[in-house]
Amino acid sequence: MESIDVRVLRTLRDWRADGHRALLATVIRTWGSSPRPVGAMMALREDGRAVGSVSGGCIEDDLIFRHTRAHGAQGIPHGLPQVVRYGVSADEAHQFGLPCGGTLELLLEFDPPHDSLAELVQRLETGELVRRTVSRLDGSVTLDHADEPEHLQFDDSRLTSIFGPEYRMLLIGAGMLTEYLSTMALFSGFSVTVCDPRVEYMDAWSLPGVKKLVEMPDDAVVAFRPDQRSCIIALSHDPKLDDLALLEALHSPAFYVGAIGSRRNSQSRRARMIEHFNETEASLERLRGPVGIHINSKTPAEIAVSVMAEILAVKNGVDLPHELSVAQAKQQQEAAAMRAG
Repeated sequence: MESIDVRVLRTLRDWRADGHRALLATVIRTWGSSPRPVGAMMALREDGRAVGSVSGGCIEDDLIFRHTRAHGAQGIPHGLPQVVRYGVSADEAHQFGLPCGGTLELLLEFDPPHDSLAELVQRLETGELVRRTVSRLDGSVTLDHADEPEHLQFDDSRLTSIFGPEYRMLLIGAGMLTEYLSTMALFSGFSVTVCDPRVEYMDAWSLPGVKKLVEMPDDAVVAFRPDQRSCIIALSHDPKLDDLALLEALHSPAFYVGAIGSRRNSQSRRARMIEHFNETEASLERLRGPVGIHINSKTPAEIAVSVMAEILAVKNGVDLPHELSVAQAKQQQEAAAMRAG
């Protein structure tokens, strides 16, 4: 499953290529509680079709009512981008389904040019980080290369957004846990690649939408070219596959690097890397293992939930309490059992 941003932009590109009138709504400011974050987008076609989301649904309904022919309105208006605000009063907040005290502002772009949309999508598909700037003064749109992600900026006359590259996940080992984790990652907007040189494992792979590699995992990591929106997880339980791949990943910009395994296996892995590959405790600080947060998971599906939750927390900048780590929780459980015994 592609990321929601790319889906919105690609759909809007296709609508405009087919000659449809359409608008692009972007959340530019929020106050108080808001159902969608700054930067959330929705594309709306003149016949009422929509993709993406800027709220829990009520604001989308209002935009459809006001700007399409679905309810007898005049359709998508012509003109320069406009700023609209929802939820200023308590009555409006209630009407549009906003939380108590919630207010948000949208920038509405009418008939974004197809050529610019096509170029933006094409550059995103090649893995580029792109800065898109929209002028409220004349409606012009410019695209520039960006060196690093930035927060959306709006100064009343200009909107600047950073798009891409997509979040990517590389999984080492093609077992059952990998299938569950891949499924969750796809639905979370990640592009997923699975690498396993063991033919018997890859021949049994049945999940669509995942890129499959059969080369050695360390070579796959190098070819993957991890960036700040990449995560790499070793799930094979085979040191011959996992260790070298993890070493390559640790020396990359990937935001998350980890491996499945027990506490003993994780400690042994660190010891091997220090003894045989000149790593140090400091250089291995980014290596997560055992991966996941502690939810007392037992089955592959539950373990995948645990791992995906930790990945998303790291992606979203959440500092998880130490007590949620699998190693810490199991250590506390063992200590409690010894005291009880």
